[in-house]
Amino acid sequence: HRWRTLSQFGWYLLLLCIVVYLLVQQLSRRRSSQEDPGSHRDAVLVARNQEAMEASRRRMQEELDAKAVVFREKQKEKEEERRKEKLDRLQHGKSFRAAARQSEAEDEASTSTVVRKPKPDRKPLRSGDYNPLTGQGGGSCSWRPGRRGPSSGG
Repeated sequence: HRWRTLSQFGWYLLLLCIVVYLLVQQLSRRRSSQEDPGSHRDAVLVARNQEAMEASRRRMQEELDAKAVVFREKQKEKEEERRKEKLDRLQHGKSFRAAARQSEAEDEASTSTVVRKPKPDRKPLRSGDYNPLTGQGGGSCSWRPGRRGPSSGG
């Protein structure tokens, strides 16, 4: 008699158990989502961390901007020095090309006083008939591609 009622109402009982389980889960979520003092502290802690991170980034950006300003000033000073040197050379009648020619002449004069010895004959690195495309005369490396067609076996 009992088994007959279970077999008649078994699916309803299963459905009832599933609904009760889902209700319990929903109630436990609502309780945990209500304001806990601990979750409020966590939110405050996260906000503080974000503010500290923002302040750190701002400070690092300010340092980088200051370094960039100093670098630009140095570049301007260097450019100004180069411009002044160029003007001085032009005022004294020396152009860049003339200065380069003069330095080349000085280099030649300094090297001409030193007598260089001719190098002894050296043997060439490769023989004259070496051609990498033919595979001849390459030395110890003799790689050949495998045969075309199906691999061994039957």
